[in-house]
Amino acid sequence: MRKMTLLLACIGMISLQSCSVNETPATQVVTNNNQFLATTYEYNASFTTTNNFSTLLTFPKPIYSSDMVLVYRLAGSVNGSDLWKLLPETYYMNDGSLDFRYDFDFTKYDVSVYMVGYDLPGVSTAYRLNQVIRVVIIPSNFGKQMSTTLDYHNYEAVSKAFHIDETTIRKVK
Repeated sequence: MRKMTLLLACIGMISLQSCSVNETPATQVVTNNNQFLATTYEYNASFTTTNNFSTLLTFPKPIYSSDMVLVYRLAGSVNGSDLWKLLPETYYMNDGSLDFRYDFDFTKYDVSVYMVGYDLPGVSTAYRLNQVIRVVIIPSNFGKQMSTTLDYHNYEAVSKAFHIDETTIRKVK
């Protein structure tokens, strides 16, 4: 009889394991009125022979390793509006060969922005000195949901989709 009871208990436990449970994620995405928000930091950077044409931009606090990081460079203005270009950003010579490019990599603590090219000291100072860099950090789950519908090259579209308020962008020194 004990063996029969034990067998029935095991069968009951196996059948109960197929029930589903809604689990709450360990981390919550910051929202404002159920709208996803991105965190944006702004830095000033210069690319010179002294810093090997690279700069390390440290986050005020670490991000999650799963977060999506977008890096933009202020490339000028058009009709009074800022023109932001998504990195990597490449410039070519008249013959179509690479002149130079901006690129980046990141960790959960910082972003390294650097220039790559054949004659970086010869690149105009307008492209090397006093560059304004914006780093947009997007919660990973939301970034994945938007990845097929959002043009990340268009800073204005990203700003609108992630409700980036220009007055709340943190300028980091």
